[in-house]
Amino acid sequence: MKNTVRVGFIGLGIMGQSMARNLHEAGFPVTVWNRTEVKMNLAQEWGAATATSPREVAQVSDVVITIVGDTPDVEKVVAGEEGVLAGAKPGTILVDMSTISPDATRQLAAKAAAQGVRMLDAPVSGGDVGARDGTLSIMVGGAEDVLEEVRPLFEAMGKNIVHCGPNGAGQTVKACNQIMCGLNLLGMVEALSFAKKAGVDLEKMIQVTTQGAAGSWALANLGPRVVKGDLAPGFSVRFQQKDLRIVLQEAEHLELPLLGTAAVNQLLRSVQAQGGSEDGTHALISVMEQLGNVEILPEGSGE
Repeated sequence: MKNTVRVGFIGLGIMGQSMARNLHEAGFPVTVWNRTEVKMNLAQEWGAATATSPREVAQVSDVVITIVGDTPDVEKVVAGEEGVLAGAKPGTILVDMSTISPDATRQLAAKAAAQGVRMLDAPVSGGDVGARDGTLSIMVGGAEDVLEEVRPLFEAMGKNIVHCGPNGAGQTVKACNQIMCGLNLLGMVEALSFAKKAGVDLEKMIQVTTQGAAGSWALANLGPRVVKGDLAPGFSVRFQQKDLRIVLQEAEHLELPLLGTAAVNQLLRSVQAQGGSEDGTHALISVMEQLGNVEILPEGSGE
């Protein structure tokens, strides 16, 4: 695939804006649409063209990428009256990089195929840092030959690109990713709470443990933010809860108990009850502070 391929990009949130910009900087012509116009204005500043609807994006694009909030949002921008499928030509490739239900993904792929549109589900992991640096992990479901056609686009956004199986498989692997992210997050905040209450320097604890068997992305990237009292979202509690809801719904269908995941879901619900829905997922530390009667966040942070 040459850089003359026209790319449509729908969804310019914390991650989408950086991903679209990386495609532009790799030389691909990019046309964007976002529900909030101000984010399209930001994209215009770095060189993107803009459209008035997902349908218009599809009309001027060879490949359309979507990364929006939840399953109903994807269904609307793809299959709605002014959606991608209303404007896509046969042969268009649709790549959904959102995190949504695997079952909904398979249904959308079938609708797309009925119109001659080839679809991949390609959710990502790596947060705002990975999106900005172009180092995302990309989990791909769909036909492998279609993946090979768009691989140059994926390589502009990520470093670990894995074909996981047919449509829906990418979303299933992303669900696995979110299970582990949630449990790593809980492990991190429990360790920070334990260290603080025992009187150990938190920065030194993080320095040592990130280099050993206990190391994780959460500890290395979110641990220092907690110590500084920075609860700004690289990935928000609200979206993590959406992902865990998908996980738990799929686990119910599979008759599979996920005790740890359910516990993280309930603890993050406590963060939401305290008004922290838009904070980063590491705001889970605030609940641990209350449960353990321990002060970890610097005074005045997280307000």
